[in-house]
Amino acid sequence: MAVSPSAASQAPASTLVLSGLARALVQGNALRADLADDLFKKANANKSAFIDELLSNGALSPRQVARFCADTFGYALLDLSAVSIEALPSGILDSKLSKNLRAVALNKRGNRLAVGVSDPTNQQISEQIKFQTQLAVDLVVVEHDKLLQLIGTLTQSTEGSLNTLIGDDFDLGDLEEQTQHDTAALDQDADVDDAPVVKFLQKILFDAINQGASDLHFEPYEKFYRIRFRVDGQLREVAQPPLAIKEKLASRIKVISRMDIAEKRIPQDGRMKLAVSATRAIDFRVSSLPTLFGEKIVMRILDPSSAKLGIDALGYDPEQKTVLMETIQRPYGMVLVTGPTGSGKTVSLYTCLNILNQPGVNISTAEDPAEINLPGINQVNVNDKAGLTFAAALKSFLRQDPDVIMVGEIRDLETADISIKAAQTGHMVFSTLHTNDAPSTITRLMNMGVAPFNIASSILLITAQRLARRLCSCKQPLPMSDTALLEAGFREEDLDGSWTPYKPVGCERCGGSGYKGRVGIYQVMPITETMQKIILNQGNAIQIAEQAEKDGVNSLRRAGLMKVKQGLTSIEEVLGCTNE
Repeated sequence: MAVSPSAASQAPASTLVLSGLARALVQGNALRADLADDLFKKANANKSAFIDELLSNGALSPRQVARFCADTFGYALLDLSAVSIEALPSGILDSKLSKNLRAVALNKRGNRLAVGVSDPTNQQISEQIKFQTQLAVDLVVVEHDKLLQLIGTLTQSTEGSLNTLIGDDFDLGDLEEQTQHDTAALDQDADVDDAPVVKFLQKILFDAINQGASDLHFEPYEKFYRIRFRVDGQLREVAQPPLAIKEKLASRIKVISRMDIAEKRIPQDGRMKLAVSATRAIDFRVSSLPTLFGEKIVMRILDPSSAKLGIDALGYDPEQKTVLMETIQRPYGMVLVTGPTGSGKTVSLYTCLNILNQPGVNISTAEDPAEINLPGINQVNVNDKAGLTFAAALKSFLRQDPDVIMVGEIRDLETADISIKAAQTGHMVFSTLHTNDAPSTITRLMNMGVAPFNIASSILLITAQRLARRLCSCKQPLPMSDTALLEAGFREEDLDGSWTPYKPVGCERCGGSGYKGRVGIYQVMPITETMQKIILNQGNAIQIAEQAEKDGVNSLRRAGLMKVKQGLTSIEEVLGCTNE
């Protein structure tokens, strides 16, 4: 029996506490006041939604409730059975939020989002979706049973896609035993809904380590989400997980990297550690960047064991190794390592520091940030906002009785001046610059404003370097004419017939690329007396390069071609990473 609004006002006092859909149904004569009151109390007792109790009671059908809401509140009515899942916008609503609010994104046009709901009286739906998406929300009424079915299908689709990417051979339990306390939060803090994302992230991290990746890129776009690894200097796409997990995956990475998960408007930096065995832990440097379609996250893999491989593993030629080892053992002076980002400068510097890291030596480093942690070395992270710049750290080091100082990068005149003064007053100083080769480093310092006599009296050696991809064992000989080899940069004396260049082929071991691992190409240029005179006369990079060649210093191109003669890499790889 339907109850009129006037009758409802004369009902027992408990009926007056009705709100939302229950109240609307009673006032609209669609439901008896006493039944609505009973169902409302039952929903409160069971901590369930009123619409769930209403439909389970059978007082009204989902279709009747949907029609009533559309007519009463003036919303459009949509039959979800006519909606294709593929046509729904993905990645806009977090699956967990969609499940909790009983809402599904139907269409996005401009800055407006159409959202399907079965109970439009729940004001939290519009408010929370607007807060999360920063879009204006237009509600569309749908039938409750079809809405729950669609949300379940979307959730299963996301988890199914992740499980397909993870594979059956990946056991989360094994990783829980291997992961240290800080990364154990991946599992311990995750609820049941997040488990597939947690499992997927851990598999991605371990796959990256096993493939020898240096960086991981998590990239959201409008229509898809992709993950790429940088392996041997080349980016490779490894997965396209469902777009719907982009927010959850970003939040998970930010939590374990100790970043602010609520801040999505500005870039952030963080760190995390993952134990891959009882004796080996891998550090990750994490960077988040807001983009048009979400946060792009890049993780740099920092393996401390790479600095302990030894000087022989880096790829220096015997003559270069001898010059470098003699120089770093000197009591004072400056050694500079130059090259672009990702050329292995940090590993080279830490290999030298590891050689010098003895109980009788005090070593201090200033870095932005410290990438490799080595026991016995005092490492400082610079913080420009707090006033702890490279120059400020250097000034403090000089009051800390140092023997060896490492400056992450010489970026300005003040840092260069203090570094040079430290090298002139009895300290061995290591640092890096971003220049193309060793001779141009001198010109760069002069352009900064460093006096030529300071350069000549402090710098002992400059090393420029590149990383070239190493040929896999599947390589094959590449017959080339002498004319082609001469054009590539070889000299007449190199063409003695005792060697042959190789080409990449591709196999399962190298993933079809033909390359596996990388080898260093180095230009090791000691500052001789003749070169000091050129510097004092403010000679340019060309004059310095000519003198270096007379002193027997190979250019980067020449050093790379020597790796080709040894069968370590290919001609096209050397031509691609060096200039001549």
